[in-house]
Amino acid sequence: MIAVSRMKNRLERDFLGVMRVPKDVYWGINTARTLQNFKISGRRFPITFLLALAQVKKACADANLRLGQIDQKKGRAILRALDEILLKNKFRDQFPVDIFQAGSGTQTNMNMNEVVANRANEILGYPLGKKFPVHPNDDVNKSQSSNDVIPTAMNLSAIESVRSELFPALELLKKSLRKKAVELKDIIKVGRTHLQDALPIRLSTEFSVYAKQVSTCEARLKNACRELCQVPIGGTAVGTGLDAEADFGKVVVENLRNATGYPFKLNPVKAEGIASHNSIAEMSAELRLLALGVLKMSNDIRWMGSGPRAGLGELLLPENEPGSSIMPGKINPTQAEMLIQVCLQVIGNDTTVSLGEAFGSTLELNVAKPLIIVNLLDSVEVFANAIRSFVVNCLEGLKANAAHIDLQMERNLMVVTRLVPIIGYDKASEVARVAVKTGKTIMQVVKEMGIAVEGDLNEILNPRKMV
Repeated sequence: MIAVSRMKNRLERDFLGVMRVPKDVYWGINTARTLQNFKISGRRFPITFLLALAQVKKACADANLRLGQIDQKKGRAILRALDEILLKNKFRDQFPVDIFQAGSGTQTNMNMNEVVANRANEILGYPLGKKFPVHPNDDVNKSQSSNDVIPTAMNLSAIESVRSELFPALELLKKSLRKKAVELKDIIKVGRTHLQDALPIRLSTEFSVYAKQVSTCEARLKNACRELCQVPIGGTAVGTGLDAEADFGKVVVENLRNATGYPFKLNPVKAEGIASHNSIAEMSAELRLLALGVLKMSNDIRWMGSGPRAGLGELLLPENEPGSSIMPGKINPTQAEMLIQVCLQVIGNDTTVSLGEAFGSTLELNVAKPLIIVNLLDSVEVFANAIRSFVVNCLEGLKANAAHIDLQMERNLMVVTRLVPIIGYDKASEVARVAVKTGKTIMQVVKEMGIAVEGDLNEILNPRKMV
């Protein structure tokens, strides 16, 4: 902002009066007023959302051209300006609006309208800031309202971020978990319930559980993506469709399908997609469920890797960096700790999204749109990055501490459960209590107590026969 304030200015006018706007920027007076009135967080919309908004604007501009609602010369200039944003990575520094603004997202919609209009005018040989021949409202925003454009961009950006960022990360995670399950299938370990010794299980079972949870959550997210393909474009203000051609929404949706490959369709009740963002709240909720599953995985792995001498010590985690500034040689489960924190952030973001839907959806317009979409996109980005980091820096390199696992299994008390059908629950309980008090194995206690057991005791108490 300091650099901008030192630039030469141009004068622009709207119905509220005249303002100075930095001479060489592509945004205009509406954005200038926003920068003056919303000095809140310094946080801007993520590029994923801005590109989605530009994509929606392009679909709308093309629809206006096809329906004869805009001059061909102006329409082509608008499309060229949007392609420069979408395909050439231009003008990304021209969207300085704070995410905390009007709950409709009007300021960001107008920021985009002004940038596109000024660039289109420049293409046509006219100066910036004159709103001529291309006007940000009359031409770039033609047949549209922030009411329907912003929700459509919200849905598109949510789908795009999940499909391009999160799904590849989940595929990497599933592949690594399944590979680890195969690698560890022959290792039998002490199972635990209530953090107390339980029946033996395969070490691979732990990783199969994680893989199943990830797969289930991925399927739910795919369903949420399909629901988000229903958009309210063409509804203009409060879903009335006022000032838009009857076929406008239909053509825009067709353009979006062709541009993205996603099965977009019109919301049959456009007012619903404007007044509420229940579908985005659903996607956020599915991210929360995924976070709960991933949190279990990372916490379990942290527990199984605890030690090296005073913990469970079942897993040997990669040694990525020193773990302490004071204790020499200490290695900590840092990747698991990082992933746990990210899961907690995603859960917190979901709470914010839920409250944005609950308190923002008042009468004909949800007025927490920026808050809702920014938190959702934040969850997707940090989750995808964290999962990739965890796979590469922890999961792929962890190994079983086989010798220690075997030692624990030899002393596992709960193999006594296998004797219940033979000697009864009460007698088996007595054996277990003696083993606890004496520190002996179940087999030693059975033999010392002279308990008659039909069959080979070694076979009966063999952990591999119990999994």
